[in-house]
Amino acid sequence: MTKIVLLDMANEARLDRIRPFLPEGWRLTTAHSNDEADQLAALQGASFAITGDVPVTAAMMAVPGLRAIHKWGVGYDGIDLGAARLNGVRVLRTTGSNAVAVAETTLALILAVNRNIVRGHMGISRGEWLKSAVGPTSVTLSGRTVGIIGMGYIGKALARFLQGFGCKVIYNKRTPLGMAEEAEIGISFASLEDLLSGSDVVTLNCELNASTRNLIDRDRLALMKPDAILVNAARGGVLVEADLAMAIRQGRLRGAGVDVFSIEPILPDNPLIGLDRVVITPHLAALAADGFAAGLIRIMKNFQAVQRGDQPQAIDILV
Repeated sequence: MTKIVLLDMANEARLDRIRPFLPEGWRLTTAHSNDEADQLAALQGASFAITGDVPVTAAMMAVPGLRAIHKWGVGYDGIDLGAARLNGVRVLRTTGSNAVAVAETTLALILAVNRNIVRGHMGISRGEWLKSAVGPTSVTLSGRTVGIIGMGYIGKALARFLQGFGCKVIYNKRTPLGMAEEAEIGISFASLEDLLSGSDVVTLNCELNASTRNLIDRDRLALMKPDAILVNAARGGVLVEADLAMAIRQGRLRGAGVDVFSIEPILPDNPLIGLDRVVITPHLAALAADGFAAGLIRIMKNFQAVQRGDQPQAIDILV
């Protein structure tokens, strides 16, 4: 019997939602905690493992018999790819599967910050009517310049949404797109400095890697307009959270929306907590109940390909 481990802790109800998607004769278990010792114990005898948020370490990659790790989503910064190559373990992801969900959430955070949605809601919850108080920082999105850092599946989906608002969309990434694709999406390339200084809204939708870690720090935040906003739906490590909090407190930015954090779950002393002009959410951008089945079907097809000795779907292969 082929064993699959869901590395993220799950109760029986969640496991029962997944089990109908397993190939016949396959068995699903989960770890008891996120502690590496528990993860290693759960992996014993497993051929395959799925991770959402749990890091996959070198020790976990070295478990005998492990054939493939599948990221449920796309971000792989917590997976030791070098150890996977060393141990002959395939590493896969569901490339592009959550692009629309993350793009929608990014857009929602832009609108929530621009229109003071959460601030108004919380005021009413406290018995306050903040109509006049939020007026000076409530602005429209339509016709604004939006700078997107990262132009993969998520960035492209967001850019297409923004066309409906009549926004000018500029972007930055390590390798620019071709002119034909830029024209089709309605975007133009800009240097990072020009993007930051020229945008009314800056969104982070890039991968976390050596070149993007702490990319947006105090010096780069200082390039932004004081009435601009920043949204991070990428990875917490792309942004220096303390520097963003300071910029907000000092009035050097109008506001921010943040879905991802350097330490998750977020710590109680995170400097972004409690700031009126910051909307924070618990890394929910990629979640979409209506994508649950499609994601699992794709994961199982990739695992079955590995089991047969075939190649998984090409765009999903990391190692």
